[in-house]
Amino acid sequence: MYVKLANYVDAINKYRRTKISNRNFLIVAALVVGVLAGLAASLLKALTHHIEDFLQSGFHWQYKYYLFLVFPLIGILLSVLYVRRFIRKGTFETGLTPLLFTISKKSSKVESHNIYSQIITAALTVGFGGSTGLEAPIVTSGAGIGSVVGRFLGLSYRETTMLLACGAAAGIAGAFNSPIAGIVFAIEILLPEFTIPSFIPLLLASATAAVIARLFYNEQLFFLVTEGWKFNALIWYVLLAILIGLFSIYFNKAYYFIKKTFYKIKHPYYKVLVGGTLLGGMVFLFPTLYGEGYITIKNLLSGSYSSVVSNSIFSGYSTLPWVIILFTIVTVFAKSAATLVTLSAGGNGGIFAPSLIMGGLIGFVLAYTINTLGFAQVNVANFIVAGMAASLSAIMHAPLTGIFLIAEITGGYVLMVPLMITSAIAYLINRSKNKYSIYTKPLAESGGHRALLKWNKKGSSY
Repeated sequence: MYVKLANYVDAINKYRRTKISNRNFLIVAALVVGVLAGLAASLLKALTHHIEDFLQSGFHWQYKYYLFLVFPLIGILLSVLYVRRFIRKGTFETGLTPLLFTISKKSSKVESHNIYSQIITAALTVGFGGSTGLEAPIVTSGAGIGSVVGRFLGLSYRETTMLLACGAAAGIAGAFNSPIAGIVFAIEILLPEFTIPSFIPLLLASATAAVIARLFYNEQLFFLVTEGWKFNALIWYVLLAILIGLFSIYFNKAYYFIKKTFYKIKHPYYKVLVGGTLLGGMVFLFPTLYGEGYITIKNLLSGSYSSVVSNSIFSGYSTLPWVIILFTIVTVFAKSAATLVTLSAGGNGGIFAPSLIMGGLIGFVLAYTINTLGFAQVNVANFIVAGMAASLSAIMHAPLTGIFLIAEITGGYVLMVPLMITSAIAYLINRSKNKYSIYTKPLAESGGHRALLKWNKKGSSY
């Protein structure tokens, strides 16, 4: 059966080489990858949100809120059980670092199980309350689709790498309904050196995924109402950028500290027990930590400032401004800890969404404090949006991705100047302390980053 399939594929490849150039065929393949990655993004979002909705709204029991102490543990445990039970012949890794290592060391061969295993484990982790994002899993799933399609069609390493990047871009485009951000992400993170022709497959894959995802899951992530930004608020945007830049340095340190702490726990189920218990306690005290956390930012953008506190055990004080400020500050640090504990304990997800949430909360705290103390009157929603862009730029070392992603998902193109200023300053502050991002530091330490840079310098011919 396998031999017949291989012969059939070879016959197709021989035929298409005589009828269509590699460059044009790569465009067709990019469209296919875009469609499949868009479907994968829609499936992941729908599956995750169905689990969340059932646990939070569809499941009725008098004392069900006490189960939020154990829901995150259950989600991480199910993810670990799935990996250990069903992925025996290959390896399962989370985050974007393995993807970069794959490009630099393994000829862009992403194991095929990532197409579905990333979706299953991420939906279980986040749906049950794991405080991470869905973006890294869908990027890996999309990259897996591109890699498998490239290898199935017998394409070269560079052609397969381009399809891998197309899948990653399509994943971001499908997850956020943001095709431009998908393209920028692929170029900035996966393909720092590229030629103009390589832009076309990325554009088509990203746009196609956005269309497919919109057909199956048409939900706008954020709504921003703004009249623009004022020149006299510029100094406060600079202050915001400095605060987020400093916080991103703290987040880097916390990332490696928590990762090393859990690394000392050798038994995987002990990690689940310790991490799940800690996470459950944090979610119980700070309900905004549950899952991705986008609902909190939506409420703040709509002007519901007390929502940060209203669902917690401190809800009786939700009308006091100083309680809102202090509780939000604590929530920012709790979110960073919850995210890192989720990942270190065995859950699947990424720091993409948490970066946005933490940056948005910092932007809210600064603007709300300025207005409350009477220093000035600034637009709180604008600072939330600028904070999200700055945080993503600093933590991921991806300023262009931060700028265009936030502009797309909020419709905040009128805020382009504040987004550019805050993203650039926050990124430079983090870069002054950390030469490599969280994703590329392990590669640099292992020597893989040199191979990645060597490939980048050669560039892609597609």
